[in-house]
Amino acid sequence: MSSENLSSPASETVEAIEDPGKMFIGGLSWQTSVDSLRQYFMQFGEVTESVVMRDPNTKKARGFGFIKFADAASVDKVLNHQAHELDGKKASEKLIRKWLFRNVFNQK
Repeated sequence: MSSENLSSPASETVEAIEDPGKMFIGGLSWQTSVDSLRQYFMQFGEVTESVVMRDPNTKKARGFGFIKFADAASVDKVLNHQAHELDGKKASEKLIRKWLFRNVFNQK
């Protein structure tokens, strides 16, 4: 019998992150790219990471993503802004205080 340690999804490590600079951005246009997401949110502060989630099979955008700011004060600026329109569509922003993920920012 093998002594190999086989991991299952239930046994994989999932990190709980408390990051006041991270935001979930929903309602994105299917045309929104990582670059256009970053460019839009740069008006509120330094963006250190941006992700547009894509379907793993079709590679098409799924209509949501994540932004991470260097300074948590930038999150307040986003939340205090009346409306966000990106690539012709109104986007909704939500603050992520705790987000469970497996290397979201490392997905391609």
